[in-house]
Amino acid sequence: MAGAVDDAAVDGIVITTMRRRHLRGVLRIEAQQAHDGWSFGLFLAELGRPDGRTYLVARYGGAVVGFVGVLYALEDAHVTTIAVADDHKRSGIATRLLLAAVHIAIDHGSQNLTLEVRSTNEPALGLYRRFGLAPVGVRRGYYADVGEDAVVMWATGIDETGYADRLDGIEAGMGGAFVVDWPGHPTGRGASS
Repeated sequence: MAGAVDDAAVDGIVITTMRRRHLRGVLRIEAQQAHDGWSFGLFLAELGRPDGRTYLVARYGGAVVGFVGVLYALEDAHVTTIAVADDHKRSGIATRLLLAAVHIAIDHGSQNLTLEVRSTNEPALGLYRRFGLAPVGVRRGYYADVGEDAVVMWATGIDETGYADRLDGIEAGMGGAFVVDWPGHPTGRGASS
């Protein structure tokens, strides 16, 4: 990602580390999902375990409009949760969140990316394919509350040059700009995306 945190956020989207103060907005988005979402207690427990995890929120005008969570296990980064508010879907927020999360995962030393997605969630499946994730299996009844299977997806070699080129292409195709700001990076990251 090129640029700096002080770059203007043309469309007003700011991606930053999830904090307890963001959980009201996060839970509002969770309540809009097709399947049972995570609870306040679960998010709070995850935020209390910063080692081996990354949780980010996308804010627009101060409001939380999306979020993503990643768990690290050896060389794998597992996207555990990602969602965007209904009134902001199809606006590129999920793409921006995933770009930031993948960059952080690479900085963390991850070589592979994995996640589960509802088998009928075509927009999400399309997004994940853009990121090089390919279906490798199905977890039957994974989303028991809605009676759906999960497609297990993987991308390998996310730390390699070819994957960096993929990310650059996704960013270049986004248009506009957004700001990414998280602890652990001396200047943060701003991306033209």
